Amino acid sequence: MRLALLASFVHKWLALLLGLQIVFWVVSGLFFTLFPIQEIRSEHLIRKATAQPLELRALPAPAALANEAGAMPVRITAEQRAAGPVVLAEYADGPSALFDANSLARLSPIGAEQAREIATRHVTLTSAPTAVVKVTEESAEYRGALPAWRVQFSDGGLSVYVAENTGSVTARRSDLWRLYDALWALHIMDWRNHEDFNHPLIVITAWLTLLSVIAGIVLIPYRIGFSRKGKA
Repeated sequence: MRLALLASFVHKWLALLLGLQIVFWVVSGLFFTLFPIQEIRSEHLIRKATAQPLELRALPAPAALANEAGAMPVRITAEQRAAGPVVLAEYADGPSALFDANSLARLSPIGAEQAREIATRHVTLTSAPTAVVKVTEESAEYRGALPAWRVQFSDGGLSVYVAENTGSVTARRSDLWRLYDALWALHIMDWRNHEDFNHPLIVITAWLTLLSVIAGIVLIPYRIGFSRKGKA
């Protein structure tokens, strides 16, 4: 009987203490099972690229892609994009730069209008962007390459992020993603950065929740009368 009293005390008070977080775990976990991660990432909205041959006989010499400081690129990549072939040059010191593959004219930094065109070509939405905003600092929503352009669409609150230095689409964020992210923050109890699921608070909470569950299991025979039948 003492074991039952102890288990009842532990189960009751831990359940009162942790009940709200347990609800968050269950609700967020249920939400995660309802929506495929591809939909959360808006991958179903990406426009399928048509296969286009990259007509480049050879990559340009590094000297032709030197940056303002005269530094040579440490890596050169040729890509076929919707607007045509480009060359992406990466430097040891300094931001990457984008060039037209044919003329070697520098295309970066990408402007607002260019970012708008890139984002529009990237998705299958028929509506035009409603706003283009420059992003220079990381946030809970976006931690990609900076600076970047946030191209906003009205459909589903979709935001397409385009890196200013490379012209690459680095992220897509919709209202569904934002809800997912908020529930994820509640799920892992990292309400600021939404990333750390190994911090002491969640570890302690998980252990206490396990203890509450074990206490509840101990109480089962007493709650359904097995112990009384055994005495009879």
